[in-house]
Amino acid sequence: MPAGDSAASEARRQLALAEAHEREAERARVTAGRYGIAATTEKQTARALAPLAAAGYHLLADRAWPGSRRAQVDMVVVGPGGVFIVDTKAWAEVSIQGDRIFRGQEDVTDDLMSLADLGYVAEAELAEVGLPPGEVSTVAVLAGRAKVDERVGPVRVMGERDVLRFIAARGQRLTATQVDVVLSRALTFFRQLGSPAPVDVTVPDPVIPAPRPEPLQDALISEEEVSAALLEGMMAAPIEDWMTFLHPAQAKTVRRSFNGPSRIRGAAGTGKTVVGLHRAAYLARTRPGRVLVTTYVRTLPSVLRGLLERMAPDVAGQVDFLGVHQFARIVLDERGTRLRTDTRAVTAAWTSAWARHGTGTALDTGQRGRDYWYDEIQHVIKGRGITRFEQYADLPRSGRRHKAGPVQRRAVWDLLEAYQAELASRGVHDFADQILLAEKALAADALAGRYSAVVVDEAQDLSCAMIRMLHRLVGDTPDGLTLIGDGQQTLYPGGFSLGEAGISVTGRATVLDINYRNTTEILEFASRLVTDDEYADIEGAPSRGDRPVQVPRTGPRPLYVRCRGEQDRQAQVVERVRAVVREIGTSHGDVGVLCVHKAGAQRAADTLRRAGVPVVLLEDYDGRPTDAVKVGTVKRAKGLEFKQVLLPDVREDWFRGAAAVDEAESERAEYRRRELYVGMTRARDGLWVAAI
Repeated sequence: MPAGDSAASEARRQLALAEAHEREAERARVTAGRYGIAATTEKQTARALAPLAAAGYHLLADRAWPGSRRAQVDMVVVGPGGVFIVDTKAWAEVSIQGDRIFRGQEDVTDDLMSLADLGYVAEAELAEVGLPPGEVSTVAVLAGRAKVDERVGPVRVMGERDVLRFIAARGQRLTATQVDVVLSRALTFFRQLGSPAPVDVTVPDPVIPAPRPEPLQDALISEEEVSAALLEGMMAAPIEDWMTFLHPAQAKTVRRSFNGPSRIRGAAGTGKTVVGLHRAAYLARTRPGRVLVTTYVRTLPSVLRGLLERMAPDVAGQVDFLGVHQFARIVLDERGTRLRTDTRAVTAAWTSAWARHGTGTALDTGQRGRDYWYDEIQHVIKGRGITRFEQYADLPRSGRRHKAGPVQRRAVWDLLEAYQAELASRGVHDFADQILLAEKALAADALAGRYSAVVVDEAQDLSCAMIRMLHRLVGDTPDGLTLIGDGQQTLYPGGFSLGEAGISVTGRATVLDINYRNTTEILEFASRLVTDDEYADIEGAPSRGDRPVQVPRTGPRPLYVRCRGEQDRQAQVVERVRAVVREIGTSHGDVGVLCVHKAGAQRAADTLRRAGVPVVLLEDYDGRPTDAVKVGTVKRAKGLEFKQVLLPDVREDWFRGAAAVDEAESERAEYRRRELYVGMTRARDGLWVAAI
């Protein structure tokens, strides 16, 4: 070999190697650029979805693509709305034509079909733990784009700012327990990414510069927009899903710990009942023993039970839902105490007592007087467990308009003694006696710690004796007694204070002040009835119906119609139900027809059935979704909600505020206005009132 040839050959080899390295370096730079863009766009999508964490969603970022050694899944979202496989695309000039998607002139449909295939595989995998296939969604997010919502085959193509609303709009489709089960399987199926592939040893390892802090950016979506998106999703679901929807802002109240009895209060529509329901589930999960949920309305516990079974089936067996009188009956039955509560016999006893000690006395003002003093005995005297005249003689009688003087009070006591004697002669007890006997039984034996917590809904409607009875179950133990209610919605006379019951909630009261249920228009319409009314709150201080609340939603104005007579009213009820189903798109099960009187509810139910409209009476409703109009009295509707409410059996003079004949009539008028207010504020989206 001539001199120098070997050196020249090595020089050429080294030059060729250098050119090869340069080509590889250029390819690496291009690839790095693509990954850099992907990293940026994926982070933007992650930031857009991050607020979902506050609503119970789990965000799994950068997971391994099942079945692939190198591919990755940008984001897997698991939560109440199902499972969402999210892939971010930094594509410019995107167009969709039919079932094909183009990036400029390039057809990139196959990229999305691989995402669709992954969705099908995930459906099969998660079906093993009971997830329905329809609850897995595949989403391609176009980075930097907004107001995009298209489909390419089974894949949803969305803008960066639109994906959160899409997920939130799914509403509550999985329970908390189902989410946990699906999440566990998803973590196994979508594994964490392994270590990156090693750099080829023939290429010197690059020196990787230290990462620079990213500049702060404005949030892609505000907290208010997140809340709006969550609400929008729930609005489309059946009303039963809405009745278990816990707004993220309410979660702290559910989990808040109190060192004794506590009170949760708030105006109509602020979510008190749903907070109480979630609190019962939370206490059942975190405490030994059983939880009791109780209220005055006899049929409400079965509705709440049905809602909890759908919302939290894992703890439904640890929570007892009982009306307060049903609970008292169980207490007495377990102790062998037999009592007969025959409504007809009780009515006969009262009629006889009134004839002998009411008619012709200082109490006799006709039918109004007879009813007024019956309420006095039931709610003011027996509702407190008063057994001596001296106690009654000095009682402030909170909430009663008529100022009973010494002569009338003595007459009331004589009437009470006669009534009790009539009950005894017939061998019956009334429901107030049932509570007093159960309270006495619990004083000797508080069920030996059967309940670790008691949640009382609509506490303002219970009597003092009822609250004392329930307090005996848990005493002043931390988080033992939670009282939920609103004094403005009291529908029964004889208001009392917690102090009379020996209970203090000082420093342990929470106020809910955002109305998530009603629109501004519905609340303003209803509030006109009670704005100037004063009411007695169970915490002792008199209040007025002018508490400020935030109302984030607006909607159509309530409709007030005048009917020519009963036949016209019934015809208009049928037409209104058909109209909201036909024009607004509401299902029958989201409509409530609420009446002040039981007879009015029965007439409305009969009329709707004759017109071929499916009906379920509120006394038969159990909280499960149904495609039937719900019909019942306003009292039966307490604690419930409806998308559309019809109030068909009102009188026009109730709205005009006709002058009362006396203080007793004035008091009755106040309670009637409150009852109408309660009925109207059951409406979420629309209200219709018919008067004669």
